[in-house]
Amino acid sequence: MTGLSLSLVRGAVTSPFKRAGRPGATLPPAREVIPHGRIAPGPLAAYSRICGFAESGPLPLTYPHVLGFPLAMRLMTGRDFPLPVLGLVHTWIEITAHRVLQPTDQLELTVYADGLTPHRRGTEVTMVTEARLAGALAWESRSGYLSRHATGAEAPPPSSQASPPEPPAVAEWQLPADLGRRYGAASGDRNPIHLHPVTARLFGFPRHIAHGMWTVARCLAEAEGGSGSRGPGRIRSVRADFKAPVLLPSTVTYAADGTAFQVRGASRVHLTGTVVREG
Repeated sequence: MTGLSLSLVRGAVTSPFKRAGRPGATLPPAREVIPHGRIAPGPLAAYSRICGFAESGPLPLTYPHVLGFPLAMRLMTGRDFPLPVLGLVHTWIEITAHRVLQPTDQLELTVYADGLTPHRRGTEVTMVTEARLAGALAWESRSGYLSRHATGAEAPPPSSQASPPEPPAVAEWQLPADLGRRYGAASGDRNPIHLHPVTARLFGFPRHIAHGMWTVARCLAEAEGGSGSRGPGRIRSVRADFKAPVLLPSTVTYAADGTAFQVRGASRVHLTGTVVREG
């Protein structure tokens, strides 16, 4: 059994004994580290295929996050982590590449938890992943994960500000029912909310949902090489906010205009984001 599989088992065992939102909860100070190591070409190729990235050239902007995911799981399934890992929902991510990374680079990865934040639907934790080359910070990400629980907080009133115009549609994607299982196999993220309708319903979803990280990676792959969405310079950073789950199977639209992008369905926006390009 792999280390990630052991973490998932540990998470399934410990989650029922954790109560999210308890007063005075604190995060473990530990940092998980993977020393310099080579990137395995097989898993990278599988990831690139399912997300739509080219299978040659620089490392996809999102891939160090995938490499660091086992470390994040190890932290989030530890006894001293205050939130139950089962059912955690990815709510946002920010990624910045300080240099272009190559598949041959030997990265040192560090992951740590960096704050608990009250949320109107529960409690959100920020997880940080850093990648270094020869001791220098080369890439970093910050992610929010929501543990849903009753809070007594009211929903915020509707904003009086006008919504920005929606970017134009660029592509339509047909997402199959097994997308969560296939991406889970490529990335190692086998959260049950992504795998099957039965396991997703245990956490309040009508059906299983697409991984947030697949959705943002697919957007970046389209932005870097998709028809009608190519911009000047390679993407250096991205901020994405996951607005509503993408149920599987489904059909969604990728929309983009300049630095802004969206994924939307027939009646709702699932993801919004912005990119910064080099040059």
